[in-house]
Amino acid sequence: MDKRITILPTEAIGSLPRTQALMQAQREYNAGQLDWIAMQALFDEAVKQAMSELEATGSPIITDGEQRKTHGFATYLVEGGHNFAPDGLEIPFSDGHVRRLPRLVSGPFRYALSAADTLVKARHYTKLPMKQAIISASAVSLFYPSEPIEGYSRAQFLEDLIDEQEKEIRGCFAAGADKVQIDFTEGRLALKLDPSGSVLDSFIELNNRVLARLTEEERQRIGVHTCPGADHDATHSADVDYAELLPSLFELKAGSFYIAMAGEADPERGLKIVARYLKPWQRAFIGVIDVNDPRIETPEEVCERVLQAARFIPLEQLGTTDDCGFSPFCDDVSTSRETALAKIRARIEGTKLALERLHAGALHE
Repeated sequence: MDKRITILPTEAIGSLPRTQALMQAQREYNAGQLDWIAMQALFDEAVKQAMSELEATGSPIITDGEQRKTHGFATYLVEGGHNFAPDGLEIPFSDGHVRRLPRLVSGPFRYALSAADTLVKARHYTKLPMKQAIISASAVSLFYPSEPIEGYSRAQFLEDLIDEQEKEIRGCFAAGADKVQIDFTEGRLALKLDPSGSVLDSFIELNNRVLARLTEEERQRIGVHTCPGADHDATHSADVDYAELLPSLFELKAGSFYIAMAGEADPERGLKIVARYLKPWQRAFIGVIDVNDPRIETPEEVCERVLQAARFIPLEQLGTTDDCGFSPFCDDVSTSRETALAKIRARIEGTKLALERLHAGALHE
């Protein structure tokens, strides 16, 4: 082991469960019982509280808990938009419930809300580095319907989408993001929808069209998150073999990858695949917390998962994370805020413990 490695990076994915008060306020706003100004004040308080709680865990880099994403991590950008219908693509989960994407009904496509806007509002609540999660261009591409929109082709939509995501990424960096994380949960799902891999290939190509517009330095500050879904403790694609996804995943022109692993049936096999395809300039943040398991891991359990990952992935290319965000949809109450924060603390403490043991082992070699 390289004795110069003194820090093993550890980062959350992004979302924290909303408080009951915030969810109740959202229901009142949707029912017309609360005005937008009052809702904004509640969002501000929720963001401030979430960031304070994340700081208290010892997190070296934090998010705003995605408290302002009123419906979920995937659809924030169209909230308040007027050219969408609610009857888009259905995504079924393993417990039988379904999430539905919005459907674009007319052009041009524009972001109604940018994650850069929410970051601007959150940045003054902390002096710590911040990471901003955004939805991938490939996920947003699913908003375009199967039948062409009259006067607005899919090709034109994709050009507009690429322009909008480039603007969002640059806006996040300008607002002070240390890292920007692209949520690519649909990558594994693509192989379930199309086992031939052609849909996944098209997703990789589309996301790389965005990333190609950035400098090499900027791409090193971009991370890509993949998981089989985490909603009401259920997944949408855990049955898809990682061997089908990971070789393509590392073709994305990004510096970091956040890879769900703790909840996998065979983590060692997944780690071997990561080690085989991870490029020398990329870092793999391995999931050491199963967000779909209500049990809180101990730091010792996390430590063992880190040590297992370190057997296959060079330490200078390794980091730790949670398998997914906690309650990435606003109505998910399967995990409490207290449980999520306890799991995050276990990840941070377990990562430190693993590094200590790795150094102790190196000293005795």
